Amino acid sequence: MADVHCRADGPDTKDPGCDALECPATASNSETGTPVIWKEAPKAITNPGWTDWIPVSGPTCLYDAQPENVLANIAARILTDFQQLPVNPGTLEAQPFPHTLKGGPTNFYTTTAEQGFDITILGQAVHITATPANYTYTFGDGTALGPTPVAGYSIPETDWLNNETRTSHTYTETGNYQATLTTSFTGTYSVNNGPPLPINGTLHITTPAKTIHVWKTERALVADTCQENPNSWGCPGAKTD
Repeated sequence: MADVHCRADGPDTKDPGCDALECPATASNSETGTPVIWKEAPKAITNPGWTDWIPVSGPTCLYDAQPENVLANIAARILTDFQQLPVNPGTLEAQPFPHTLKGGPTNFYTTTAEQGFDITILGQAVHITATPANYTYTFGDGTALGPTPVAGYSIPETDWLNNETRTSHTYTETGNYQATLTTSFTGTYSVNNGPPLPINGTLHITTPAKTIHVWKTERALVADTCQENPNSWGCPGAKTD
């Protein structure tokens, strides 16, 4: 919570910095702010004993005539602001790509990371952190994997055809398939350098589709190499029956 007793005309000016901090009007706040000290206590305890929140030493400025109301108002709208942020969902990667083989494992994985944003809500400085939590892989052939906390990983080219990972998929028919990834983010927010608070909800973002070309292989015994006979079976440009 924000303890608002720390102000120039307050009764507790013995708190360090209470008489030293000024909160003048700014470009985004036409009124002066109120110095506050952030406090913390166990949430499950009734009438707990509040202690100073250590990461912030001394008071900070809260701009509102009634600071306790602005915090509640920010909490009421924070999910909407969170879901409007330009969060990067990462990229969907596939191995092999863009061509893979029917009946063989195609390794899918994603690259994404935790992201931070500094915005202003109701005149207050708010820092939001978006953290990837779950992934849903849609392979384009009517099947999907997830939600799963597994982001997958890149594997060496020598393992593409014989190493099935937790995020691999095997296509059973040839064709061109539109694969996508949906990343689900959880979030926290802090107001004016206050303690991080959880955002009650998630943000789901889907990547643009990536086309996977699924081919099949055929084997045959041939007498000549393509250099010896360019029209030999399987050579580029050779006629097929």
